[in-house]
Amino acid sequence: MAALDVITRLLKAGDEVIAGDDLYGGTNRLLAYLKAHQGVTVHHVDTTNPESLHPVLKAGKTAMVLLESPTNPLLKIADLATICSDIRARAPDAVIVVDNTMMSPYLQRPLEHGADLVYDSGTKYLSGHHDLMAGVIVCNRDDVAKKIAFIINAVGNALTPFDSFLLLRGTKTLAIRMERQQSSAIQVARYLSNLGFLVHYPGLEDHPGYELHQKLANGPGAVLSFVTGDKEMSERIIGGTRLWGISVSFGAVNSLISMPCVMSHASIDPAVRAARGLPEDLIRLCVGIEDPNDLIEDLEVALLQAGAIKAGQAGLIRTNPTYNPRAHGSALNKAIEKLADRVGTARVDEEVPDTDWMVSAPGKVILFGEHAVVHGVTAVAAAVDLRCYATSSGRDDGKISLNLPDLNFNNTWNVEDLPWDAVNTSVAPGEPHPPELEPGLVEAITARALPVVDEWKPAGYKPAVIAFLYIYMTISSKDYRPCMNVTARSSLPVGAGLGSSASYSSCIATILLLTHRRLNIPSLPMPSKEPSSSDPVGHLHVSHGGRKALTKDFADEVNRWALVAEKVLHGNPSGVDNAVAVYGGALAFTKPGFTFANPNGGMDGIQGFKSVRFLLVNTKVPRNTKSLVAGVGLKKQQASLFLCTASSGIMEPELVNGILERIQAISDEARRALLDPELERSELLKALESLIDENHAHLVTLGVSHPALEKIREVTAERGLHAKLTGAGGGGCAVVLLPDAIADKSLNELVQALEKEGFEAYTTSVGGGGLGIMSPYVERSNEDKVVAEKDFVAKPAVDLAQWAADRGRWLYT
Repeated sequence: MAALDVITRLLKAGDEVIAGDDLYGGTNRLLAYLKAHQGVTVHHVDTTNPESLHPVLKAGKTAMVLLESPTNPLLKIADLATICSDIRARAPDAVIVVDNTMMSPYLQRPLEHGADLVYDSGTKYLSGHHDLMAGVIVCNRDDVAKKIAFIINAVGNALTPFDSFLLLRGTKTLAIRMERQQSSAIQVARYLSNLGFLVHYPGLEDHPGYELHQKLANGPGAVLSFVTGDKEMSERIIGGTRLWGISVSFGAVNSLISMPCVMSHASIDPAVRAARGLPEDLIRLCVGIEDPNDLIEDLEVALLQAGAIKAGQAGLIRTNPTYNPRAHGSALNKAIEKLADRVGTARVDEEVPDTDWMVSAPGKVILFGEHAVVHGVTAVAAAVDLRCYATSSGRDDGKISLNLPDLNFNNTWNVEDLPWDAVNTSVAPGEPHPPELEPGLVEAITARALPVVDEWKPAGYKPAVIAFLYIYMTISSKDYRPCMNVTARSSLPVGAGLGSSASYSSCIATILLLTHRRLNIPSLPMPSKEPSSSDPVGHLHVSHGGRKALTKDFADEVNRWALVAEKVLHGNPSGVDNAVAVYGGALAFTKPGFTFANPNGGMDGIQGFKSVRFLLVNTKVPRNTKSLVAGVGLKKQQASLFLCTASSGIMEPELVNGILERIQAISDEARRALLDPELERSELLKALESLIDENHAHLVTLGVSHPALEKIREVTAERGLHAKLTGAGGGGCAVVLLPDAIADKSLNELVQALEKEGFEAYTTSVGGGGLGIMSPYVERSNEDKVVAEKDFVAKPAVDLAQWAADRGRWLYT
């Protein structure tokens, strides 16, 4: 845009400019400014038809003609050679300017077709890495070049030496990047076109400018767009992708996805967009250098989840988009609807909730099947005693607050100031949340509700805050928006692979469902009563210590909303972590769509872990779950494509699949052993020890261990114990099976040895209780509540469990 600003400084009041009707949003903004403030007349025409310029092309009046080909974002093609020839004949003094950013000089050189000035955004293809902001201007007229050079020198917007270095460095790989990106873009465009979508891309033979573009350029480029027929469906697709970053830019090595009408072209009036034929549901894809198969698979998942495609007899096909009045209504109608949502019947409920709540949920360990679970192998996961805790208290000042002491976050919001206009549909009590998040609401919370902090201050709290506000706003109605304080703490190490986010999600979901009166706490059971003359039978109440006091329906509702919070936090979670956090115990989870176990997938509860003790050891080594999982996936993909050889150091295909089959066998053996009531205790522990060693050995082969994890195994093996990594590996945590007969002295020595190596150790039982709620039937004074809240915030994390247990009776799922 700085380059275009320099170019437009050639204009003066009274000049006329001709530009296309499909332009980059920033170009449109600048032209609108010149028209409004500097007396420049701007004519927008359809540049795909050279004759459309003739009525407004006037000698002595037309000072500049601004062209794009392909255009952004509809990828229209302008006949640059013909238009330049017409301008020379009808208005020879007009300066012909072409924005060549979509192509780069590698694919198209408009000066060769008669243009006077060409500019490219150096930020995009020329740089290729989004690590600088720059514009490049080239010119073939000495008189214009001198004026441009004077302007740049006068206003001082030339590049710094380092930016110049970065730009020159980027040009060295331009050809390689463009060929790769263009090749992948062609595959993506054909995939979408074959599904039945209208795709705008000059590399498709059915594109109206296909033959013309072949004459002008050396390739179709790496940007394309398509329409879905439904704006809300497009928003779901955007929010459902994982490899495609959401951004308005393009031209770098990473792939990007956007909706122009709500992002790059949002500044154009909706009526103008409609008049120019710019669809509100248009999605723009900017293809990077990633594996095209990965990009297509990720896009396919998003399309399926959004309901844009479905399975047909001959494969996947496009669905007929459902007509939605909100999606297709006019901009004026939408504005009226949003205004009514904000000021109509909406009010903040000033009533203090009847009961203050305290809840807790456990973390989890994956004992068998980690990594392989991504490829259809059954994983065995279990709850641990380490927990997240959350409290709530009512207030009557029209505000809500969230305090996360462990993340150094505490903020208060006026309920009326939250972005309620971004809530398209509140979920009624008893109704499930739609499969996909509302991307507009997530974006609105991120942009308008998160507090502004200094750049140096860590912002790890953001996903947790967004999840809290998302659920609060989604389950609130116009008539009931409770005001409250919520505080959450955790005895779980964050980021160690122990399900800390899922336990947090379960806690906030429970708190918000309770304060919104969407859950019912079971009544007190009938107390024991001795037989009497009036009641000769009497009654015996058997205490279960609060276990199984919360009903399955209660737990199911919490689990559904905990999964919603997990989606905010992680995007596309499996649902294992939150299921363990809510239901407790242990379960076997299988991802659907594979043949190693059950093709239909699902979760099955397992009994038996409650009597098995483990030592959790935190390496305190950060790990990147996404990259570790991707690494295993790459090995499997390479194997399945038979691209690997023994000499290359990459695994043979039969080895990869053999490992997955063996891990499946390990999970099956563990599940059978734990479900067998007649298996001797000693045999059970012996079997688990062997399976732990076997599973870890396979994970080492897959390359997801770490020297710190191997050190833990070395320390424990010296004492005759068995350990394995749990979760993503690459750091994180290990689990050590503890025999029944281990003495306290031996256990303490083991802990000390591990701590000497820099690790943290936690003794825990596995397979215990799930979601817990402090019984509301115990009366507490206001003073006691205030003291308890202060203690809750101040207690060290290691003391939270005992402090919570001492507070009173708990009810569990």
